[in-house]
Amino acid sequence: MSLLAVQNLSLSFGGLKAVDDVSFSIEPGEVYAVIGPNGAGKSTLLNMISRFYHPSRGEILHDGKSLLECDASEIPARGIARTFQNIELFERATVLQNLLVGRQVHNTVPDWRQFVFTPDIMRAEREHRRKVEEIIDFLEIAHYRDMHVSGLPYGVCKKVELARALAVEPELLLLDEPASGLNPEETEEMGFWIDDIRRDLKITVLMIEHDMSLVDEVADRVLVLANGRVLTEGKFDDVKSHPDVVRAYLGETL
Repeated sequence: MSLLAVQNLSLSFGGLKAVDDVSFSIEPGEVYAVIGPNGAGKSTLLNMISRFYHPSRGEILHDGKSLLECDASEIPARGIARTFQNIELFERATVLQNLLVGRQVHNTVPDWRQFVFTPDIMRAEREHRRKVEEIIDFLEIAHYRDMHVSGLPYGVCKKVELARALAVEPELLLLDEPASGLNPEETEEMGFWIDDIRRDLKITVLMIEHDMSLVDEVADRVLVLANGRVLTEGKFDDVKSHPDVVRAYLGETL
């Protein structure tokens, strides 16, 4: 069974079809990339999967179960985490505090009991801290642990946002342009982390990306969108030379 199956997904804003009858599936352990020109519908697609948008037609299945019955706040509990194209961190909080936010999905203690430091609450807090420290070590950001996000370089903030998503302990990680704003060296490093996340943490990755060097480096399969529709799907070396893909990136009318 596919880990994620998108079936005939469509969404319109007014008279504009942002996503038009898109279907694909992702197998466990894959790094799957969605590419396409600006306005192709990539971010809209990701926002439907993470339930910020509701499709006008179609289905989204995760482990064979519909995600359409969930709202965005319930998605982490389904084993899905995401990052954002524009970094969404708490700037006045430290790196450690931001990562602990990602652990909230695993907090089974009622809110009112968290004000009473009983032994079970203290054990839970230690476990959350242990998991976060493992991620800090994994992504090599120990130097920034106690620093406020507002004072960190952009490239480090991208890594912190990735770390917070990993704190959810997802089986499916959605990355919205992970290389956006990064220099070539940082982009290459991001590729290493994505490979490690898939190989060492056994997490399946769905990413939207404009940087073709990163897509070529990490993606097992690539879906190409243009004007909200699927142009082709396959290995990067195959799709990059597809005539419709070439026309879409050259700006010709499809």
